Amino acid sequence: MASVWFITGASNGLGLTLALHALKSGHNVIAAMRNPTRSADAAKSIEVAGGKVFQLDVSRPQGELSKAIETAEAIYGRIDVLVNNAGCSVFGPAETFSEREITELFQTNVFGPFYLTQAVLPGMRSRRSGTIVSVSSNGGQVGTPTCSLYAASKFSLEGFSEALSKEISEFGISTLIVELGAFRTNFLHAMKASEKGIPKAYQGTAADQALDRFKAAAGKQIGDPTKAAERMFEVIVGEGQGGPLKGKILRLVLGKDAHARITAKIEQQQSDMEAAREVTFSTDL
Repeated sequence: MASVWFITGASNGLGLTLALHALKSGHNVIAAMRNPTRSADAAKSIEVAGGKVFQLDVSRPQGELSKAIETAEAIYGRIDVLVNNAGCSVFGPAETFSEREITELFQTNVFGPFYLTQAVLPGMRSRRSGTIVSVSSNGGQVGTPTCSLYAASKFSLEGFSEALSKEISEFGISTLIVELGAFRTNFLHAMKASEKGIPKAYQGTAADQALDRFKAAAGKQIGDPTKAAERMFEVIVGEGQGGPLKGKILRLVLGKDAHARITAKIEQQQSDMEAAREVTFSTDL
């Protein structure tokens, strides 16, 4: 039986590639994008492949997103797979971010996925089946210079998803966090620096150097987004190379670079815990 997929951020990159792959594999797809007119080529490719294009701004308030899900569920009668893929980023030293930048990024990367997930859960619970996919990145595990705001949002998304998985598994609903490395999408080309820019004091520092690396890496990322979409799809549906992982893992790391960075993070955490063991154990009554 074909599943019904609701994929946000489907106007380009991984979202578009995943939507087209799911359609090619015989599933029903509702591809959500903020501005289908501006993304006319993507919208047309979805429709030609048999999918439905759905206008949605995931940064809208909870009530609007709840109503949007009701409308989307009416198309095929249900949503089986929710892929929270839409996201945005702003880079720069932590002290430079404005209240507007912080609020807008969290509305898109955290609040939107939270509200959409809330909206699909009653239907999934009643059917005792479904999958919630949160598209994160290695930035959801590892904080780096200029990425404090982005990392804060992805750490939050992962914390939400991890706790969620322990609440809904008994209803037959699966949760998957996808931690991406550097894939050759428009992510770095669309990279925005904070409005205030780099203060003079940061010139030549780790933050300044990180921004230069991001700019230089645009269009040269080693990751293939088509392969990433294929592996995601396989783990979600239980087919192909990734199929045996269905329902057995919470986090799916994609990309050698992401694997290396997250492995180093885990090793550092373990080292910190061992170094502090006596202090840690000294606090009991």
